[in-house]
Amino acid sequence: MRLRDADDSPVRVVLVFEGDRSRLSPRNAMLSELAQAVTGEPLPYATLMYVWSNQRPVGDVIVNPRTDRIRKLVVQSGGDKLKHWLDYERDIRSDFERVFGEPPGALVGLGLMTDSDNTGAHTQAWYGPVKLSTSRGTEAEGGTF
Repeated sequence: MRLRDADDSPVRVVLVFEGDRSRLSPRNAMLSELAQAVTGEPLPYATLMYVWSNQRPVGDVIVNPRTDRIRKLVVQSGGDKLKHWLDYERDIRSDFERVFGEPPGALVGLGLMTDSDNTGAHTQAWYGPVKLSTSRGTEAEGGTF
């Protein structure tokens, strides 16, 4: 997942955050401006992906090869849990601070993704309900999922 030509994962939960764009590196600011010129939308300030990896250890942080504003946190590794329903609970704020070294801005997007286009493999994943809640257990943006 660290290489452009092999950047696939059978399961991804994608969280998109806003933030202080003045902190972007010149390269990332240029990429965001280019994206806005082409699509009408700037790149998100930061994207945290929870991923399942075939080989990387749980807890590993993978920086996207195209921009360091996308980082993947491995939450499951290997094939021993294939064909099992798994539930996860994550402290999004803590995970974001760990992988980016700063507090998160507003959560502005959430996506689910199964991806095998780069490796040409066949994969299938099933996703269940995604619930965002505060640490007090009430539903809200931020907190745990």
